Formats: sequence, structure tokens, C-alpha cells
Amino acid sequence: MEAITLGPAGTYSHRAARAVADEVTFSESVTAIVESVADGEYHRGVVPIENSIEGSVTETLDALSAHDVGVVEEVVTPIRHALLAQTESFEVVASHSQALAQCRTFLESEYPAVSLEAVASTARGVEHAREDPTVAAIAHPDNADADLQVLAEDIQDRSSNATRFFAISPADERTEAGGKSTIVVNPNANYPGLLLELLEAFADRDINLSRVESRPTGDRLGDYLFHIDFEAGLYEDHARAAVEEVEGIAEKGWVRRLGSYDTRHVV
Repeated sequence: MEAITLGPAGTYSHRAARAVADEVTFSESVTAIVESVADGEYHRGVVPIENSIEGSVTETLDALSAHDVGVVEEVVTPIRHALLAQTESFEVVASHSQALAQCRTFLESEYPAVSLEAVASTARGVEHAREDPTVAAIAHPDNADADLQVLAEDIQDRSSNATRFFAISPADERTEAGGKSTIVVNPNANYPGLLLELLEAFADRDINLSRVESRPTGDRLGDYLFHIDFEAGLYEDHARAAVEEVEGIAEKGWVRRLGSYDTRHVV
């Protein structure tokens, strides 16, 4: 099976994608990945959904609400950042904006005078560092080679740093089997107690919510939709009943069941 994920080769997304597919193709846009899976061009896509330090990846949230796809697996991988450069004399650190943010304390302490450059991916920063001796990269230490040396390892601000990825599929391949589920709710309404009603549908059935995230719908200022992860499979009666209650509350809008899935840990 072939999957599409953020590239080029060597990104953390690439490491996650190799756990779910034999062949991996690359894109530099999360939105383009979700679109290509929704259109049936690829059977699998792997996109970052949440980092333990920097939180949710908003581009992924927005793409999942805009396109009809399924989530068939969650992949969790630890993030172990290293500083890579041709020499110790560099002026710029290039990496993905999330990686730069995850190493903020280290950079401010050890290299306060360098400039930071956000690029499309950690691997793109590595390519930049290979081409220019004045540029260093932040990426997994496995990206070191004859051209790039590891100047420092484990430079992320927290040792518990990890990222969740979703393996997504075309909508007709989504499943109700798995220990976790994700839905997107657009109530198309705004009144006191709305969010409480949505959450009580799960609380009343003893279903734990592992993530609740609001995002603007883009239709009108003040209109929001909600991404909800909960720890139950849609095949379970109490989970199905909770979602049906949510659908009743959101009858003026819509609810998208992205599906149920299990978690795979990749070192």
C-alpha cells in the first residue's frame, strides 16, 4: 500500500508513514494530502494532528473538517530533535515552525544571536543546511551524514515530546472498530450551554473525552465547530447513543464521523 505524507524524506511524518505503508509519497501541504485521499488518489495519508508541547496542528483540523475522509489509525512517535550543521559556525537555524517552537528554550539559551527560519518541514531544513554552511537544521539525528554533524541531541524543551498522527483513508473505508473515535461537529448554532450539552452527551454515558478542540467555521465571525476525540469505538452502544444525541443537538448543522481506530506507537 502507498501512503502520502509530509516530505521530503526524513521528516517525522515519514517515520510515522513507514509504519502504515510499504511505499511513501511526499507532499509539502497537509491540505493537499487530505484532498488527495478524499479524491481517492491515495488509499492512505498520514498527517500530524497534535504535538504534546505545541498542541493541535490547525491546518490538519481545518482540512479534516473541509474534506470527507476517515481516520483508520493513530500513530504516536516520540520527537527527538537534534541540531545539525556542517560546522559550528552558522547564522541561521532552519526547521518546521513546530520544531523551532519545541526547541525554543535551547535556542534562546545556547544560540540567542542566530536567526530562525521556518520552512515546510524538518527535512527541508536539513536540505537547506546541506546546501549552505551558514545554516543549521533541527531534525531527527538520523538525518546526520557525511555532510552534516550532530552538534547537540535531545534539544527539545521537554523529554516527553511526542506527536500524534492520523492515518486517513477515503470516506468509504472508515470503520467503527477500534478503541478511540473522532467526530467533527458543526452545530450551526450559538447559545448559552451549547458546548455543555455536547459534552454531557458523553459524560452521561461515562465516555472519556481525550481531546476537544474548537475551530472557526470560516462562515461568520463567532461561529465554531468542534473536533472531539473520545475513548470508545463507534461499534459500542453507549458511544453510538452519545453521537446520536450530539447529532440531535447539531440538527441545524452537521456531524462527521471520522471513524474509530487503534493506536500504534513508533519509536
